[in-house]
Amino acid sequence: MGDELAGIQATWEFETDSVIIRFERGHRAPKLFQTLRERRIPHEALASVTLSPGKRGTVVLHAAPRPGADPLMEAAAGQLKEACDPYRLVLPADRETLAEYYADELRAVLPSDADRPVDRYAVAAPSAPLNFKAYDGKASFDGSRVDFRWSWAGASSAKWKAGDQCFPVDELSGVEWRTPEALDGYLRLVRRANPPVDDTTRPALDKDPAALMFGLNKGQVHESLPFAAAVLESVQNSGSPPAMAMQACRRDPADIAERIRHLGELHLAGLVTDEEFSSKKAQLLAEL
Repeated sequence: MGDELAGIQATWEFETDSVIIRFERGHRAPKLFQTLRERRIPHEALASVTLSPGKRGTVVLHAAPRPGADPLMEAAAGQLKEACDPYRLVLPADRETLAEYYADELRAVLPSDADRPVDRYAVAAPSAPLNFKAYDGKASFDGSRVDFRWSWAGASSAKWKAGDQCFPVDELSGVEWRTPEALDGYLRLVRRANPPVDDTTRPALDKDPAALMFGLNKGQVHESLPFAAAVLESVQNSGSPPAMAMQACRRDPADIAERIRHLGELHLAGLVTDEEFSSKKAQLLAEL
């Protein structure tokens, strides 16, 4: 192929073995797109290609990745808002015919087993070094290890007692990421353990030295999600199969209690409305 299709906030370049996605960096573009800048998506990483009507006179070309092909989407685990999906190209409706042409071209080169997951990442994660600031500390990743440095204002006494943490990649088996837009977002490193640690035995987030809690305007998507993806990719490259743990399950009651306490602090500080507080509290209680 080798042609380009320019859309709103991104341009797709079609090569013989991949699609190069270049994101705009204007102030209207999602911050995640500005952080990603450019991504190469091999055809082998794609599961399907669709074209559908969009909003306000647009059409949307969507190339869905195969499970296990992209560490960014694996870390996101379905939590990204539609507007922040890096696999969506929004185009004016008058370009529908051209978009359909490229959709057909892509469908023709999908792998024969496109409906099956892959066992190795085919799409590169953002490159280290990476860092972000959370509610109770700061995280940094240099490509071989993750460091947590606790905040004097937000970290619990348990984390201060444990001290700042360093996690070599080869001692990890995965990453959990919960979007900060959920008000109870966090990033937790999954360490190799014998016997395995589950939700009933591991410590609550505020006491877990392998976890950072996001809080309001902390650990934002465009910072913490690329971070999680980069760590996942390095875990896989180290020879330890990534273990994601974002499946729907019942949460530790102590964890729920701590999340409600933190939500109450935000409410008292005027950072969360009465309606938001009641709604989120009900959601958390429903997870018990």
